[in-house]
Amino acid sequence: MKLTGIIAISGRPGLFKVVAQGKNNVIVESLIDQKRFPAYATDKISALEDISIYTYDEDASLQTILAAIYEKQEGKEGLSHKDNLSTLEAYLLGVLPNYDKERVYPSDIKKIFQWYNLLLKTGALTPEVSEVSNEPVSEEKPKVEVKKTAAKKAPAKGVTADKAKSAKSASAKKVTAVKTGSSRGK
Repeated sequence: MKLTGIIAISGRPGLFKVVAQGKNNVIVESLIDQKRFPAYATDKISALEDISIYTYDEDASLQTILAAIYEKQEGKEGLSHKDNLSTLEAYLLGVLPNYDKERVYPSDIKKIFQWYNLLLKTGALTPEVSEVSNEPVSEEKPKVEVKKTAAKKAPAKGVTADKAKSAKSASAKKVTAVKTGSSRGK
């Protein structure tokens, strides 16, 4: 399940998907009615992937809680956010038994269930399935045989093959003579 690109805007009902980014705003699409509009920097925007719920131990991410509800409901619709608050709290205790009852407000609990049902309807809560192949994966690369052939230099015009060989050996002798000659002078 991926919550990337899904945001909540304070003062607007529902959730929104980020479609594009403008110079001074973000273009969002409502998950409820698919209408698009700009959201500006003055709007209070919260990314769902960054939201977490207070617990007595460590904060639990919203994604973890939604996945737990999805698993408990077996992929079906959850409780309505309009249900009795005590019912919603009892259900949340079953999913997240150590949530901080003093710092998690009733409106937060209602939002969790409202967002769960909305994300389920839009298909954003489908669990991610990694594709695993039954075929063995070979790490070997195909072998390619490359034959290196020595390129023979064609003798210059007017030079025979014997003269070219003697010129090569003479230049090799000069190089060794220069190397040995420089060390003798000292």
